[in-house]
Amino acid sequence: MARPASVSPPYGRGVVAGFDVLENTRLSAGVHRLRVRAARIAETRRPGQFVIVRLGPGAERIPLTIADADAADGTITLVIQVAGKSTGDLVRLRPGEAILDVAGPLGRPTELVAGGAAVCVGGGVGTAVLLPIVGGLVDAGTRVTVIIGARSAPQMILEDELRALAGDVVVCTEDGSCGRAGVVTDALAAVLASAPPDAVYAVGPVRMMQAVAELTRPVGVRTIVSLNPIMVDGTGMCGGCRCTVDGTMRFACVDGPEFDGHAVDFDELADRLTTYAASEQEAVLWAGPVPG
Repeated sequence: MARPASVSPPYGRGVVAGFDVLENTRLSAGVHRLRVRAARIAETRRPGQFVIVRLGPGAERIPLTIADADAADGTITLVIQVAGKSTGDLVRLRPGEAILDVAGPLGRPTELVAGGAAVCVGGGVGTAVLLPIVGGLVDAGTRVTVIIGARSAPQMILEDELRALAGDVVVCTEDGSCGRAGVVTDALAAVLASAPPDAVYAVGPVRMMQAVAELTRPVGVRTIVSLNPIMVDGTGMCGGCRCTVDGTMRFACVDGPEFDGHAVDFDELADRLTTYAASEQEAVLWAGPVPG
């Protein structure tokens, strides 16, 4: 069978100018942590912001949260979950190779509550997005409880890093293989029943964030969610990341990516995320096995 003309070959090999990859660490199956040289971004990024990367000429533009940064050594950390061909190409990068373009920091920084108490809820690779948020809250003098979840112990990521920041970390696995058996909303319900916080921050799958928002709505706890719609340019030009918040169209790249979870149309968001599912599956088919 001939390769479809619409499917591009792998990129990245041979890119010698750009943003150097210094480390590539496997966190779990299909999830890698890349430390990348990007001095200007490291100096100016704030919690909640992201970058858009392009591996090589003609490659797809991919939005990735800045999970960490070190201004002293001029590096940023990106946590990437393999979801298709382009993310698969990124996690194949070896130290010494480079990413052609890393644009950012983009998006509005997280609105951090200062003082009081906050709960940060992460599901799957969304846990990586919590790292800078938790760090920012702790620096602001806020008492932070972190709740993170995964299907099973091998999928759990960044527990130690979060404990180093906040200390109070509740781990949930659906199969009970580590931590508390169940989902993150079970643990959140227990916290809300005992001592409702000033704010809840939720990052993860769309339906998880929706469930968190519905849980906090009756008790009136401010809930901030980080949206992950399809995004191309990151500057509000393409309109691909449009979402409905409080009945108004917003662009996640410039108005977000964080919004009031009680105002987001999650059903619309979930539907739009499937727009290119068939094309992504076709690209993966021709790209070969997905890296572990």
